[in-house]
Amino acid sequence: MHYADGRSTPCEDVLPAQQRGCSDLNTTAFLYRVLRAEKPDLVVFTGDNIYSPDSTDAAKSMDAAIAPAIAMRLPWAAVMGNHDQEGTLSREGVMRHLVGMNNTLSRFNPEGVEIDGYGNYNLVVGGVEGTPMANKSVLNLYFLDSGDYSTVPSIPGYGWIKTSQQAWFKQTSASLQANYTNEQPKQKEPAPALAYFHIPLPEFGSFTASNRTGVQRDPISSASVNSGFFTSMVEAGDVKAAFVGHDHLNDFCGNLTGIQLCYAGGFGYHAYGMAGWSRRARVVSVQLGKTQDGDWQGVQSIKTWKRLDDRGLTTIETEVLWKRGSA
Repeated sequence: MHYADGRSTPCEDVLPAQQRGCSDLNTTAFLYRVLRAEKPDLVVFTGDNIYSPDSTDAAKSMDAAIAPAIAMRLPWAAVMGNHDQEGTLSREGVMRHLVGMNNTLSRFNPEGVEIDGYGNYNLVVGGVEGTPMANKSVLNLYFLDSGDYSTVPSIPGYGWIKTSQQAWFKQTSASLQANYTNEQPKQKEPAPALAYFHIPLPEFGSFTASNRTGVQRDPISSASVNSGFFTSMVEAGDVKAAFVGHDHLNDFCGNLTGIQLCYAGGFGYHAYGMAGWSRRARVVSVQLGKTQDGDWQGVQSIKTWKRLDDRGLTTIETEVLWKRGSA
């Protein structure tokens, strides 16, 4: 969203006819539009939620950026990007502020675990109440801090997901899978999972126009080293899709060895973009299966589409990311 100071913060990369009066408030209006249209069960903010170099008060900017979700009493979760901490709050301070806000499901870090970064946590989505699946997590959500910039002098560029974070992810995934498949009612396959972080992995560069849905207009701005998190997700086996921000002119999904790697495209009006290319949001829809007797089961399929901030709030590129029984 790259939110800063609201009405006084101008838009970037919009058509000349849009420029007058355009500000952060256009970002707020878009957020209200898409939330009212989709009525989501959860809103996820994937980092660079504020552009703190242009913000006079990082806490107030974050409050304003997230305000529509809170006003609509929607549960929400956030990770940090590389710009959230460049103002009046440190990286730790930004995350502490996020976890103290209303309606948030964000967490600071797992308790009792030595881990790099801030905002590494997981959420579990329970099955339908009143069914045997009620006490099982039918969908698992992982949130990770992909850092901001390299702290290793010999390595230039952006940050990456560190070894300690991957160890926590692997342990958490293994525990969730064991509970799902071993405890009554026992399930044959692990519950699917989704992962959210800001900076793309190098593997996001694996696609061409022929094997992705959506566009790539930006280079893949991943870290200059590969820390192996994609391999960790493949080995864990439960993550079906990973969602990132960072590169505003990319909005594609591509399937690499059974994991969908997805951008959403730029959302905020104070963020760089491309004049005439609508700001956009990605929506993810998870459907449960039913038995022949009509009893609710675990997740059957995961779909996605994008909403454009145009006159009709157009829906584009609906696709199935994963279906039970597929790879």
